[in-house]
Amino acid sequence: DIGVVSLTGRLVLLQMRKNGVRIDNPDLKRVYRKAKPNDLEKYREAKAKEHSTMLRARKIAEDLHLNMKIGDVEYQGDGNKAIFYYIADDRVDFRQLIKVLAEVFRVRIEMKQIGARQEAGLIGGLGVCGRELCCSNYISSFQSISTSAARCQDLSLNPLKLAGQCGKLKCCLNYEVPVYLDALSRIPKVNGPLEFEDGPAYLRKTDILRETMYFSYEKSSDATLFPLSAEEVREIIEMNRDGEKAESLR
Repeated sequence: DIGVVSLTGRLVLLQMRKNGVRIDNPDLKRVYRKAKPNDLEKYREAKAKEHSTMLRARKIAEDLHLNMKIGDVEYQGDGNKAIFYYIADDRVDFRQLIKVLAEVFRVRIEMKQIGARQEAGLIGGLGVCGRELCCSNYISSFQSISTSAARCQDLSLNPLKLAGQCGKLKCCLNYEVPVYLDALSRIPKVNGPLEFEDGPAYLRKTDILRETMYFSYEKSSDATLFPLSAEEVREIIEMNRDGEKAESLR
C-alpha cells in the first residue's frame, strides 16, 4: 500500500507515546521504500475508481435486498484490494455480496462495519463553524456525548442545531464542558427572587464564562437587565437569609 507522510521530527515520538504505540511492536507496519512515479500512477488510478465503485456497490447491495449502507470505498495503493465501509443496524450476511463484488471489480474484498460518526469522518466536509470536520481531521477515538453537555453550557436543546453531519450530537459539545463545569461551580443557585429595597428582582439569564448573572424587576421581561457578579449574588443571598434587603439595582 501507499502511505502519505503527515508528521516528521520529534513530534512523531510524542504522538506515538500519546497513542500508546511502541516502536518495538512487531505488528508495526514498516516502510519499504519511497514511492516511485509508477507507484503513484497506480495509486491515482485506484483512487479515481473509489466513488464509482461505491455507487455501483450500493446498487448491488440493494439488488440483493441487504439492509445496509455502503458509506465509502478505499482502494489499496496497488489497486489489488478494496475495503468497503458499511453501516448497518442489524447483523448482515454479506457472503453473497462479497462474491458478486469480487466478480464485478476483480479485486480482493474486505468489509468493515463503521458507525455514523466514522462515516462522516471518512466522507469529510465542513462543519457549521466553517472548519473541516474534526472527525475527518484529527479525532481518532469517539467518546459518548449526551445532552447534559449541552445543558451545562446553557445551549438550546434543539436537535437540529446540536446534531452534526452524522446525525449524532456534535463532538465539539464535549470540548468546553470542563471549563463550563468549573465556572458553574462558582455560580450560586438562585431558587427565587432576590430581595432589594425597592422590590424583588428575578434572574433572567446567566453568562457562565463571565460569571455574570442578569436580573430584572419584571418577572417576565428582559427590557431592563441589571448585571451582577456571581460573588455579589452570593452575598445578597446571604443577606436575604438573614432578613436583610440589598440596595437598589437602579
